[in-house]
Amino acid sequence: MMRIEHNGLVLLELPLDGPLLATEQDAVDMIGETYGTGADMIVVPLARLAPGFLDLRSGIAGIFFQKMQNYRLRLAIIGDIAAQTEASKALRDFVFETNRHGNHRFAPDREALLARL
Repeated sequence: MMRIEHNGLVLLELPLDGPLLATEQDAVDMIGETYGTGADMIVVPLARLAPGFLDLRSGIAGIFFQKMQNYRLRLAIIGDIAAQTEASKALRDFVFETNRHGNHRFAPDREALLARL
């Protein structure tokens, strides 16, 4: 994971290459990698998410966001999800509310994420 310090926060960004994240165990493993790092937020590139992650009916996104809450970590997903939000009002609303509350984030790229923190 790449460590980024920004505005008093420690962000750990997963590399683009690696297994797709799809299960509750994947969420727990990802969180486990942060122990001892002082991380506040885990940044996940869109390319690391399994197909169906952004389909809210699958429940995958909900599992990840809930696990992050349970462990007092924040989750940021970076990548272009315009096509997915255009196709799903539920996802569009979810992204809007998630970004509005500020605990977790969706952003098109790292620079946009950092600008919002």
